[in-house]
Amino acid sequence: MGLENVSWDDLRIFVVAARSQSFRKAAAAVKTSSSTVIRHIERLERRLGVSLFDRLPEGVRLTREGAGVLDVANRMEQATIGLRRHIDRSPTVRGIVRCAVTEGLGTFWMMPRLSEFARTNPYTLVDLRCTMNPSDVLRLESDVAVQLVRPQAPDLKVIKLGRLHAYPFAAQSYLDIYGAPRTREELAQHRLVDQVSPQVPEGLLASLLGLRSIEGIVALRTNLSSSHFYAVESGVGIGFLPTYAIPLGARIVPLDVGVCEPVDIWLTFHPDIQHVPRVRLFIDWLRSIFDPARFPWFSDDFIHPNDLRSWSLSRPERAVPPFDGALAHPHEAELWS
Repeated sequence: MGLENVSWDDLRIFVVAARSQSFRKAAAAVKTSSSTVIRHIERLERRLGVSLFDRLPEGVRLTREGAGVLDVANRMEQATIGLRRHIDRSPTVRGIVRCAVTEGLGTFWMMPRLSEFARTNPYTLVDLRCTMNPSDVLRLESDVAVQLVRPQAPDLKVIKLGRLHAYPFAAQSYLDIYGAPRTREELAQHRLVDQVSPQVPEGLLASLLGLRSIEGIVALRTNLSSSHFYAVESGVGIGFLPTYAIPLGARIVPLDVGVCEPVDIWLTFHPDIQHVPRVRLFIDWLRSIFDPARFPWFSDDFIHPNDLRSWSLSRPERAVPPFDGALAHPHEAELWS
């Protein structure tokens, strides 16, 4: 099957559609429209002279010829990683690591700590992409991704980094005006700050409050974690924020109404990309800054925000203890197997 005249962009979108078995899902993954995905697929079919998909009511299914093209595309993907490993063999020469991370963790947690990684790895440029859209590391959109939804693709390497605990908070200025709720039922009578974005389950806030809908009590709705955080800190309303906001120096008050939402943090990457030395060093560093032994608010067990006030990390002025390059976890052999 000849691929001399095939566009890599067409082939890339074909791979996404084949893996998702849906043009609509493929369009969402590559952040374009379904009609654009279909144009790419139809152009690829014309150039190859074969039909790649059977169109079904529930989605698409690869034809026999399409399965053959997918096999070739997968081998091309492996060759791309092999080329990266060949070229990027030493972390002592200039190179790049691309990390996709949810916007809140990237802005408030990772970014202030990147100075320690930069000091020990001066030849590595970190491309930090803070976004609530999950990154497709199988297609090498990024080298590693830190996200709040566990990836389901069986070919990915997935490691649990830790757990954040979302707790209701308000600014003192808000409480001075509206008072502090004492129960979940009273909280439902207050002004709320709501975040709606990928990786935040739809209707989560209503579910936490035991309501069918929160329309009518939302003071502000935003798609960004940083806007959500600053809205709560500015007194716009009550919002659910990670408990590590307290050691970061946030000027907010925890509200003990019997509601807390644990959210696991996942590290994911292509299993072959770990063999690029600078990427492996970055993964080791990532594990260290989410290590519950260093930062107990990332442990599975809930710690009340008031018990975290003795910590003084703040945003982003204060640094954490220097990273010595050693693996932070006792089971590092399992990670690299």
